[in-house]
Amino acid sequence: MSVTKSTGQDAEYGDKVVAVEPGGIEPVAVADKHGKPLQLLWTWASPNLEFATIFLGVLAVSAFGLNFWQAALAIVIGNGLGSLTHAALSARGPDHGVPQMVLGRIAFGFRGNALPAALMSLMAGVGWFAVNSVSGAFALNALTDLPVLLCLIIVVVVQVVIAFFGHNLVQAYEKYIFPVLAIVFAVTAVVIFSKADPGSVSGTGGIGGFLLTVGATFGYTAGWNPYAADYTRYLPRSVSRRAVGLYAGLGLFLSTTILMFVGAASMTIGGTGTDNPTGTFTAHLPAFLAAATLLAVTLGAVAADVLNIYSGALAFLTLGIKLPIAWRRAVVAVVYGAVGFVLAWLGLSDAGHAYESFLLVVSYWISPWLAVILVDQYLRRGTQAQVAPLLFDSRHSNWAGFTAFVAGLVISIVLFANQTLYVGLVPKLVPQVGDLTFIVGALISGTLYALFKRALLKRSALKQPR
Repeated sequence: MSVTKSTGQDAEYGDKVVAVEPGGIEPVAVADKHGKPLQLLWTWASPNLEFATIFLGVLAVSAFGLNFWQAALAIVIGNGLGSLTHAALSARGPDHGVPQMVLGRIAFGFRGNALPAALMSLMAGVGWFAVNSVSGAFALNALTDLPVLLCLIIVVVVQVVIAFFGHNLVQAYEKYIFPVLAIVFAVTAVVIFSKADPGSVSGTGGIGGFLLTVGATFGYTAGWNPYAADYTRYLPRSVSRRAVGLYAGLGLFLSTTILMFVGAASMTIGGTGTDNPTGTFTAHLPAFLAAATLLAVTLGAVAADVLNIYSGALAFLTLGIKLPIAWRRAVVAVVYGAVGFVLAWLGLSDAGHAYESFLLVVSYWISPWLAVILVDQYLRRGTQAQVAPLLFDSRHSNWAGFTAFVAGLVISIVLFANQTLYVGLVPKLVPQVGDLTFIVGALISGTLYALFKRALLKRSALKQPR
C-alpha cells in the first residue's frame, strides 16, 4: 500500500492501482497525469450496466403508463440530453485537473458553490449509493438465497473498499468488469427482445407519462454530470477534447439507452411478479442466463457505487471543510458508505416507489445547475488562464450564478413538481402535463444567468485576473 501527499507538482501517485490516492481535491500534478480518452467508454458504460438502469425502463411502462415505442422515444430524448451535457463537462477535466464540483466554483463563486456541492455530495454518496446497493443486494439474494441484509452488507463492503483506494482502482474495476457485463447483458437483451411483444401494451400515460419518463431518464443520465471531470482530470492536457467528450458521452448514452429498452421490453412479456424486482426480471430468462444476469447486476451495482462514493467524497471536500489528514478523501468515502448502508437498509421494503421519486428529485436540481454551468462555460470560452486562479480563491464571488440557480430551482418546483408528497400549482390545474420541473428549471436559471452576466459584463471583466 502506498500513501503519499500530492502538492500538485510532484508525481507520486501516477498510474499505481493498489495505492491509496493521496490528498483530496487539489489539482492533479502534471507528472501524475496518465490515460487515454478511450478509457471513458467503459468508465461510463460499466456503472450503467446494472438493474437500476433496467428498472427505469420497467417504470416507463408500469408506472408512467407508456407503451414500448412511446417509452423508447422518451428514453432516447432523456438519455440523449444527459449524455450531451456530460460530454461537454467531461472535456474540461484535462485542462484544470480538478473535480467537477471544484470547477463549479467558477460559475457559483467559492461560497455560493457550497449549495450545489452539498446537493451533489448527498445525491451521490448517500442517495445513489443506497439505490444501487439495494439493487445489488436484491440480485445477490436472488442468486444465492442468502438473507437480503447479509447481501447488502457484502455489496457495501466491496464498494467501500474500492472507493477507499481511489481513482486508479476505481478506473481499473470499471475496465476489467466491462467485458463481463457487456457480454452477459447483450445475451440477456437478445432473449428479452425475442420474447417481447411491443404491441401488447396499449399505453395510457399520455403526454404526462411521456414527460415523466423524459424527466426520470434525464435525471438518471444527467445525474452523472456532476461527476464528469472527476474521471477526466487525470488525463494529460495534450489529449483531444473532442475525443474525451465523445467517449464519455457515448459510453453513457449506449449503456443507459440499451438497458432501459430491455427493461421496457420485459414489461411486454407478462408473467408472475415477485417481491424481488430483480427476480421478476430474470424469471423471463433460462436458468443459467438468469444466474449470470443476477451476478452481472451485482457487479454492475458495485461499478456504479464506487463512482458514487468516490465522487460524493470529492464533492464533500469541495464544501471547504478542512480535514488535516492525508487520507481525507478516503476517510470521507468510508463515512458515506456507512450512511448509505443505513439508508439502503431502510429502503429495502419500498425500493420501486422510492426510486421513481428519487430520479425526479435528482432532475429538479441538476437541470438549473447544468444551465448555469453551461451558460457560464460558454460565456467564458477561451479564458482558461483567467479562470484557473478562481478555483481555490475563497474571495471569488459570483452572486449571479447562485441567484439564478436558486431562482430556477424554487420556482420550477413550486409551480411544476409532481410528487407524492407535493404537487405543484400547474399539475394541480392541468394533471395532463405530468412533471415539467426539469425543463422549466433549466430555462429559468439559464436565462437569468445570461441576463445577469450581460448586465455585469464590464464589472466582471474588471475583476478577472490579467
